[in-house]
Amino acid sequence: MAQLDVREKLEILADAAKYDASCASSGTTKRNSAGGKGIGSTEGMGICHAYAPDGRCISLLKILLTNSCIFDCHYCINRKSSNVRRARFTAQEVVALTLSFYKRNYIEGLFLSSGIIRSPDYTMEQIVEVARSLREDHQFRGYIHLKTIPDADPELVRMAGLHADRVSINVELPTVPGLTRLAPEKSSTRIEGAMRDMKSAIVDTADARKKYRSAPRFAPAGQSTQMIVGADAATDRDIVGKAATLYDRFNLRRVYYSAFSPIPEASAVLPLQRPPLMREHRLYQSDWLMRFYDYAPAEVASAADPATGMLPLDIDPKLAWALKFRERFPVDVNRAPREDLLRVPGLGVKAVNSILKARRWRRLALEDVGRLTASIAKVRPFIVAENWRPIALADRANLKPLVAPKREQLELFAA
Repeated sequence: MAQLDVREKLEILADAAKYDASCASSGTTKRNSAGGKGIGSTEGMGICHAYAPDGRCISLLKILLTNSCIFDCHYCINRKSSNVRRARFTAQEVVALTLSFYKRNYIEGLFLSSGIIRSPDYTMEQIVEVARSLREDHQFRGYIHLKTIPDADPELVRMAGLHADRVSINVELPTVPGLTRLAPEKSSTRIEGAMRDMKSAIVDTADARKKYRSAPRFAPAGQSTQMIVGADAATDRDIVGKAATLYDRFNLRRVYYSAFSPIPEASAVLPLQRPPLMREHRLYQSDWLMRFYDYAPAEVASAADPATGMLPLDIDPKLAWALKFRERFPVDVNRAPREDLLRVPGLGVKAVNSILKARRWRRLALEDVGRLTASIAKVRPFIVAENWRPIALADRANLKPLVAPKREQLELFAA
């Protein structure tokens, strides 16, 4: 490998990290350097509040330790057989970069991942050393997210959790056949085993801290994972089901979805074109329905096309579900329980909470609901209010043209 300076390494390894979407910093504990103790903070503006147009977080220093890898996953730009320019940071260089960027007010934390070099254990040791040095040698109080390696020694993964706010272990692909075909050196059994161990460590440490204040914190922001969308034959129904299983089994904070992007000199087994980014967006919306709107996974999956298993791209999954189950509507905003109101297209969680609070004092009219939503036209066919009953709309056979959003301008670089 040619000798590169730190700037050249940063250019290569920051670009190589852009394919990893799982870098949000929400959910961690509050720490700061008030009183002259330590450096950095997990509070205030600038922590994962800025996002790129494709939804990826840009407020952390997000880099790879190296883009060299002993694995040859077909979908990965950094795979062993890929003809890309390689670079590698030392642990000390990553520490120095993080502190330098923080002092210049460029970042509020670090997201660190890596290709596998020499062995999973060796790579994990280097990742842990970065976090250890920041925390212990420099008293860094900012946010740290480490991408851990399932094949590494469990003790190394445990050490990562002691220094990091969040850890993540990528499941990579939604189905076992997809992983076997596109990443034959990886094992879904080992990946899920590592996630199970991480869950146990998080739960055990949380229990210990309830009894002993001196017990160490362990990944206080929990664990997350990422799935690649569109690289294999998995349908949206498959992906929603997999995400629901991961949330249930491993208490994940987030499942991230990353639309597959064609890479230079791609393997012949990969698709020739990327999936529409709107598909990634619809999966995030489906994820939101399960996490915040009390939808069961089967309900979200039922919004998909029965033949293809794919969610519609022209309307959001909540509206697709409502149009498919018209018999559940209209909902009386003055009498319906919270779970029914959450299923009304156009009503968010805040709007529903406001309705429940306001109707304790008076009956709500259509204009009252209109003040709580961006599009009352979308809501009207699905609700009954004091002065509104959608008789004609409820009987209309084809309701979709009235409630679907207007066609937006095409993506600038869309194929």
